[in-house]
Amino acid sequence: MTPVRTVDVLVVGAGPAGLGAAARLAALGAGTVEVLERERDLGGVRRWAVAARRAGAVLRTGVTVTGWSGPLTLDTTSPAGRERVVARAVVLATGARERPRGARLVPGTRPAGVLTGGELRRAVRRHRQDVGTRAVVVGTEPDAARRAVRTLRRAGVEVAALVTRERWRAPGALTGRLPVLDGTAVTGLLGRGRLSGVRVRRGDGREATVACDTVVFTGEWLPEHELARSGGVALAPGTRGPAVDGAFRTSVAGVFAVGALLHGGGSAVGAVVRGRAVAAPVLAYLSGRAPWPGAGVPVVADAPLRWVVPNRLGAGGGRFLVRAARPLVRPVVVVSQDGVLLLRRRVWRAVVPSRSLPLPAGWAARVDPCGGPVRVRVE
Repeated sequence: MTPVRTVDVLVVGAGPAGLGAAARLAALGAGTVEVLERERDLGGVRRWAVAARRAGAVLRTGVTVTGWSGPLTLDTTSPAGRERVVARAVVLATGARERPRGARLVPGTRPAGVLTGGELRRAVRRHRQDVGTRAVVVGTEPDAARRAVRTLRRAGVEVAALVTRERWRAPGALTGRLPVLDGTAVTGLLGRGRLSGVRVRRGDGREATVACDTVVFTGEWLPEHELARSGGVALAPGTRGPAVDGAFRTSVAGVFAVGALLHGGGSAVGAVVRGRAVAAPVLAYLSGRAPWPGAGVPVVADAPLRWVVPNRLGAGGGRFLVRAARPLVRPVVVVSQDGVLLLRRRVWRAVVPSRSLPLPAGWAARVDPCGGPVRVRVE
């Protein structure tokens, strides 16, 4: 018979957002706060793990959540065996993974030396593996590319080039004497057995080959939403993560979602801040002060915008984040519902796909709760 335990708050995922949430919840007296992490080693988030433990949270590593067996009830497995955990509230912080080479449709052979940014960090930091001698970093998001370059350099790997389809220049602290091939796409991988180079094409059609034995694909995030989806949590079409309101509440009562699970990218510090922000809504729910809302009014981003978060209207203030699918030059952002204008604002800078655009939330008070979806678009 599977042993059953009960906790007040169960946090799934010990990344920066999950640990930030656990530390804040434990410090504010949420009761028994437990964090489950499938990896045995927390890698680069140790300091936040220390903060969570000091606040009184219980952190269990090497525990995999296998599914749901009822409302707010999760089945787990670990070297100690199977277990069932019943919680009063669940915080999903399962994060996101980078799109692998196959999903990016990069042709060529399948040699060794092809990694994502996450695979690179695990190989170098956790397993101390040799990842090569000369690398090319591919990506459109500066933060993710920066992390990969730093990890490679700390491992003693020469970084031959940073390749990005966007027209941006990485900060000087990142590039140094590193060539940045912007407006450039990787069109093929070369080598058998081990990578020997990548073929690239510039925006003007010129092609070249960069010699390397390692290529690291960064960014282009895919939320780790399998657990949310199997629990009946509604997903947002744009992000493919859980649909949430401003209080991080999902469509399932008692289930919250935070961090990169909602949208990939961003810094670890930012994820901790967002994780800590879920503590107040969780405490309000546990105390009975905040009844779980209904479906709420969906907030939808129209092309060329990719997504908007939060993507349901409910309780919670703050701001909305919008991400574009392609570069936009000083766009006019319009928010409307059923043809009624709620916000019209010009952005006095270029908007790029790798950076989120913040929008104020004052217009949300004028939304008709019985009306149709709120649409965010650009003129």
